[in-house]
Amino acid sequence: MEAYKQDFIEFMVEANVLKFGEFTLKSGRTSPFFMNAGAYVTGEQLKRLGVYYAQAIHDAFGLDFDLVFGPAYKGIPLAVVTSIALYELYGKEVRYCCNRKEVKDHGADAGNLLGSELCDGDRVVMVEDVTTSGKSIDETYPLLKAAADVEVVGLVVSLNRMEVGKGGKYTAQQEITERYGFPVTSIVTMAEVTEHLWNQELNGRVVIDDALKVQLDAYYAHYGVVDSL
Repeated sequence: MEAYKQDFIEFMVEANVLKFGEFTLKSGRTSPFFMNAGAYVTGEQLKRLGVYYAQAIHDAFGLDFDLVFGPAYKGIPLAVVTSIALYELYGKEVRYCCNRKEVKDHGADAGNLLGSELCDGDRVVMVEDVTTSGKSIDETYPLLKAAADVEVVGLVVSLNRMEVGKGGKYTAQQEITERYGFPVTSIVTMAEVTEHLWNQELNGRVVIDDALKVQLDAYYAHYGVVDSL
């Protein structure tokens, strides 16, 4: 596993973004872990987050694209910090764009998008915190295509939960690829998280001990996805 992925896993835990315990998800599932990207609240955290996204984009898609798009709301700061990090790390100048949940009906920037205008031929990388159902992409992908004849290079999320999506067969990430034709990748997967944290001390405590590992294994025995598209 790449060093930046190991760093990112520890960063999520230290920032209290990735938690372990018992959590009821919107799907009704009881999960032994939960991720909340809204817990990134400081300048230092956001700067680091952008760097991790930029590294994942570089590894997965290279640098042949023009714009970073973040679905509202959590995708908005992600698009901004990722664009900054791409410039700082690789000298890559990209534009950013996001959507509004509510259409603005006045001013020079009226409409449902903010940031850069979309142009025909733009190659776009989308960034999101985590995809559990694909709902935000279902809402925003049509907006992108309606605004201009753009090509979505791919989508990057923080964490691949590696569990069945709403179709009951593939992960939400795989369902997006099947539906829209562009690849979806993540900075890390839950398999990598478990591999890195199991019986390893982080700041003086073991985050995933044997008991929690049993819970994670049981969860994935029920909800995990082995086959890929």
